[in-house]
Amino acid sequence: MKHISKLPNVGTTIFTVMSALANQHGAINLSQGFPNFHSDPQLMDFVNQAMRSGYNQYAPMPGNLELTKAIANKFALLYNSSYHPETEITVTAGATQAIFTIISAFIKPEDEVIIFKPAYDCYQPAIELQGAKTISIQLNAPNYKIDWNTVKEQITSKTKMIIINTPHNPSGSVLAEADLLQLQELTKDTNIIVLSDEVYEHIIFDEEKHQSVCLFPALKARSFITASFGKTFHNTGWKMGYCCAPKELMAEFRKVHQFNVFSVNHPMQKGLADYLKEPNNYLELSSFFQEKRDLFLSCIKDSRFKYKPAKGTYFQVLDFSEITSEYDIDFAKRLTVENGLASIPLSVFNDNNKDDKVLRFCFAKTKDTLKQAAAILNKI
Repeated sequence: MKHISKLPNVGTTIFTVMSALANQHGAINLSQGFPNFHSDPQLMDFVNQAMRSGYNQYAPMPGNLELTKAIANKFALLYNSSYHPETEITVTAGATQAIFTIISAFIKPEDEVIIFKPAYDCYQPAIELQGAKTISIQLNAPNYKIDWNTVKEQITSKTKMIIINTPHNPSGSVLAEADLLQLQELTKDTNIIVLSDEVYEHIIFDEEKHQSVCLFPALKARSFITASFGKTFHNTGWKMGYCCAPKELMAEFRKVHQFNVFSVNHPMQKGLADYLKEPNNYLELSSFFQEKRDLFLSCIKDSRFKYKPAKGTYFQVLDFSEITSEYDIDFAKRLTVENGLASIPLSVFNDNNKDDKVLRFCFAKTKDTLKQAAAILNKI
């Protein structure tokens, strides 16, 4: 049987490739972005209690109202910004589902969507599935700064959406207030929707403040925010996230959401609602992960890798240009097979596979794992 692929250039993801290689060779896996430690037992107790209390049937399509109210309270506390819990917040099966649904709801054939590379790998396939065109703007190591003049040049009458990601995966960079102000100015008096991927909002370092689009009124009015409980609370396998947007945008989102998932895991929603009643459960995350970043970097300070400390996320990019001239994918595979340490090469996220000789390492790991990984890096 013959068929025409809607994604002819998409194969096995680099995450699957590197994790399989790590498993095959018994390597320490710092490639995929998930912790190797447990969630808070209290959160799991809340979920178990929800199951025992009968929260085992379909949740309301937009989400458990207790949870959407807790999310609204969080935005009020952190950003002095309001989202209505019934009409402007929807609970999703992870942030990736939210991103796909947003793109599906608004992007049509011939539309153009601006993204910044290196980019999280779900953006472009979702755009292409709608028959639209991805306009990618390359960011360069080691700072991964956006040139807003280039963005201005790329905006056309076909531009329907701009996707930003801060803190940024895979580089660990963050957008500054000036960046958001320029984005706000560029999109003024347009019909452009902004999709702001903010899944690492609670993991930001060195006293930096997360610059959410909701802090900028004109941006907020045209923007979706996507977020992840999995990234925040060390349980990526739960696939729990949410998105926020003004009522008129969210109404269109829900038209698609109700037909691709309808609603998501009800006992987990109830458990998360109870857990969010204590703000310190997310307010302390930055210091928790900064300690891990600092430990990892202190352990490799005498290695031959170069780096700028990550400003957010739980990823650290390391420059290996003084070690080898190999293509980053080849070096990442050799590092896994011969040295027992798996990472992610950044060229796979870049435009035209641009190779900056950098690898991404996940430091959401136990101290022992980070020390073992550092010992390997120091020998290279």
